[in-house]
Amino acid sequence: MLPLWHAAQRAAPARLTTHDSRLTTLARPPKVAPRRDDTMPTTQPPDLSRTTLVPRPTPSPLRVAHRFLAGQAFYTLAFASALAVALLVLRAARLDSWGQLWFTWNLLLAWIPYLAGLVTLRLWRRAPARPWRLLVPAIVWLAFLPNAPYIVTDFIHVRARADLPWLYWYDMVNMALLAWTGCVLGALSLGMIQRIVTSYLGRALGWLFVLGTAGLCGCGIYLGRFARWNSWDLLTNPHALASDLLPALLQPTDYLRPWALSGLFAAFFLVSYLLLAARPALVRAEESA
Repeated sequence: MLPLWHAAQRAAPARLTTHDSRLTTLARPPKVAPRRDDTMPTTQPPDLSRTTLVPRPTPSPLRVAHRFLAGQAFYTLAFASALAVALLVLRAARLDSWGQLWFTWNLLLAWIPYLAGLVTLRLWRRAPARPWRLLVPAIVWLAFLPNAPYIVTDFIHVRARADLPWLYWYDMVNMALLAWTGCVLGALSLGMIQRIVTSYLGRALGWLFVLGTAGLCGCGIYLGRFARWNSWDLLTNPHALASDLLPALLQPTDYLRPWALSGLFAAFFLVSYLLLAARPALVRAEESA
């Protein structure tokens, strides 16, 4: 009997342990699946197969041209030119003297390099891989570029009159407007061409191109003011022009004054470019790089 009692004592804790585990199991709350509330909206991934892509409308050619011209300050320059011409016409009508209306011819010549620069820039944007298409408008631009800052030398025609003291300041302001417009036309056109040169040859050669162009422009201003040569003489009278330039090229020490004045005009145009158009040109070159 004693061994059976010890066996019962040893088995009792095992049964209690089993019983306790069952109680623990029964005490746990049953897992209830979360109830779905049919009133709550359900989020489903979008069906991309049914998504319709709306094509972006293509801007009209007129709108594209407007943006292009506005980006090159065309409308501002046109307004400045119209104001200067209106002041010349008002002066002529008030004094019954039409002698200064020929300043409008110089202003028209100043527009030629700007328009040639616009054409060159537009052709480059359309087909940058075809640089030979830029040759003709670029030559026209370079040949007529000195006419833009040339208007600065027209201040020589402004004179004071004792009977009309106000007329001197009227002419000075109008001439300043003409000269300023011409300088801006030339500077912006040079910025367009520098952008193209930089895209093909790099920034360093682009700035060398600016320096060389400013030097040629200074020589052109001198030839126009003192030697009375015109841009179209490069085509209509090249032999006479070459014979006039050859001595100064072969013996520069005998022509120090013409070279000094050409350098002065070149420095003026270069400073005008640095102040007016160099910074926007650099920004555009960095954006396109």
